[in-house]
Amino acid sequence: MAKDPVCGMYVDETTATLKSVVGDRSYYFCSTDCKEQFDAPLKSWKKNKFLTAMSWALGIPIFILSYFIHFAGVFILVALMASAVQFVPGMRFYRGFSDAVKNRSSNMDTLIALGTTTAFFYSLYLVLLNPLGTSLVVYFDTSALIIALIRTGSLMEELMKDRASEATRKLLDLQPKSARVMREGQEVMIPVEEVQTGDLIRVRPGEGIPVDGIVVDGSSEVDQSMVTGESVPVVVGPGAEVVGGTMNTVGTFIEKATTVGSDSALSRIVELVTEAKEGRASIQRLADVVSSYFVPIVAIAALASSMFWYFPGHAGLTVAVLAFVSVIIIACPCALGIATPAALMVGAGKGAESGILYKGSDSLEMSRKVDAVVFDKTGTLTAGKPSVTGVLNFGDAGDEGVLGIFAALERNSEHPVGKAVIEYASSLGVPASKSNVEEFEAVPGYGLRGKINGTPYWVGNRDMAKLVGASMGASTEASIESEERRGKTVIMLGSAEKIMCAVSLEDRIKPGTAELIHLLSEMGIQAVMVTGDNASTGEEVAKQTGIKRFYTGVKPEGKEAIIRELQKEGHTVAMVGDGVNDAPSLAAADLGIAIGTGTDVAKATGGIILMKGDPGDVLIALRLGRRTFSKIKQNLFWAFAYNTVLIPIAAGALVPLFGIGMYNYLPIVAAVAMAFSSTTVVSNSILLRRFNPAERKFAGRVPQSA
Repeated sequence: MAKDPVCGMYVDETTATLKSVVGDRSYYFCSTDCKEQFDAPLKSWKKNKFLTAMSWALGIPIFILSYFIHFAGVFILVALMASAVQFVPGMRFYRGFSDAVKNRSSNMDTLIALGTTTAFFYSLYLVLLNPLGTSLVVYFDTSALIIALIRTGSLMEELMKDRASEATRKLLDLQPKSARVMREGQEVMIPVEEVQTGDLIRVRPGEGIPVDGIVVDGSSEVDQSMVTGESVPVVVGPGAEVVGGTMNTVGTFIEKATTVGSDSALSRIVELVTEAKEGRASIQRLADVVSSYFVPIVAIAALASSMFWYFPGHAGLTVAVLAFVSVIIIACPCALGIATPAALMVGAGKGAESGILYKGSDSLEMSRKVDAVVFDKTGTLTAGKPSVTGVLNFGDAGDEGVLGIFAALERNSEHPVGKAVIEYASSLGVPASKSNVEEFEAVPGYGLRGKINGTPYWVGNRDMAKLVGASMGASTEASIESEERRGKTVIMLGSAEKIMCAVSLEDRIKPGTAELIHLLSEMGIQAVMVTGDNASTGEEVAKQTGIKRFYTGVKPEGKEAIIRELQKEGHTVAMVGDGVNDAPSLAAADLGIAIGTGTDVAKATGGIILMKGDPGDVLIALRLGRRTFSKIKQNLFWAFAYNTVLIPIAAGALVPLFGIGMYNYLPIVAAVAMAFSSTTVVSNSILLRRFNPAERKFAGRVPQSA
């Protein structure tokens, strides 16, 4: 079953006749009005605003003339004005009713059409019996004001939905309309839709980046805040990936387009947000089932109420009609239909603002149940690349001298360790030796070697030292072992059989990781780490982060087995990984959370995507998911409670207290209450926009029943 993306009503795809296709997605609608609102929101907004104003402009005079100004033929005038309201602003309800019949289903328009039509034609019948009467009791004001109130509620709902979608719209507005493309040696401005993969595009300071690409020339700083939520501009240079829709700040560069159109990161982000907003959480299955039976049940209840007051109650035809209208109108399930999508819309949009994407409503719902989070170490808890933490000097040359030789040799290597050494030397102001490296050779699995000014040097691990016959004294061995016990990787520099120095490296833990683990613990969530690294490295990371349960030396397939083990223990497990190497374990977990940056993240396996590389966003994603689900439960509670309490009142439960005369105003009260219930649900959902991602505290623990 599908759900109308505008009103949230339940729609059977097999019988639905109203459908729109956007990209490769199909949307089904319960009424023509909803389809028009989806296809052309601005045009629909203007039309709805005009018809709502018309409803009030005629509805108020109808009310005044019906009760306060009486003259011969006044009710003919009132009937004409009420007809204009009934069949112009009220025509949307007849179209919706007709569409429901064609779809062999029912919708909220069915109830409104039945109620207002009953009041209108009953009143018209009374006028036709006595056209010139001056004291007729008619209910044209009831039908007209019901239409005005419901249209007003719909207009307010549309306005609040528009506000709730603000984050998504901002993302869409980021896409530049044109690009400066290099064609045959000339810069040509073309619409961004015409950019092709492989085009070279010049981006100047202050311009938006048109499409996803790779920088091939120049450098700059790029503001990626609207895509990743990261406020600090990112430095980019040749080889760096840039995302379409982000803002270039200070420099000029040329990018090579890699992804264009609907496959771009920005388009994919918007699609993911839309999917999350329009998804159906499993809690809504109950609402869907109720909605599918609700309308016929209400119609039967309204008819039963009417028959009761007419036959056993002997209240007369007028009361019977008003009882029917009151039950029909007060039971309109608008609030029930939008309870879940309204909260999902705001929650997904709020997540997008923080660089957190929920790929579906199930991900939002599952986040409340998670009580164990499994973290991959490399690239998740740590930076994913080695950094030099210190130099162990075993020779007579100073640190600058050995680092200069080290950097000179590594200058010819693409290995991450080499890059780390060069960066470290550069940070200390130590330039790589300017002498040419001769006879350079990379030895896979060992290291590298070469000659500088005729002197042979080598760089590598213990196996490399053995390969060249280098001897390791007791003090050197002790120093290196000490670093290795602390989880460091040690790379040595030597000349022939002599070890000159060693650098210790580690994959640094990302800032805030220890705080994250602590706060997860406060929420009642157990943190587990899995890594393919050796035991000493894993133990050191676990010690620094505060993780009590960890597994080392784990292969990719082993991570999945660990998740299965936790699930057998009764845990609801979230897996946090890079979304590529960890794909099997992300899929096996109850909730997969892919962490990373750039365009690849959009293709990750996880149900939640963290656009930044900050593991702290795991906490934000879980908190926002729980807060959103809490809003869904509140909305559904109020929607069910509203109908449960008010339907009996509309059927006459309070007549013994207030008398049968309450039916003179009950239909209008019903319309006000119905409109109020819908706007209350949307307004309650919009309160999610007050969610503060920076707030790290969490007062409660995960429910044990979750």
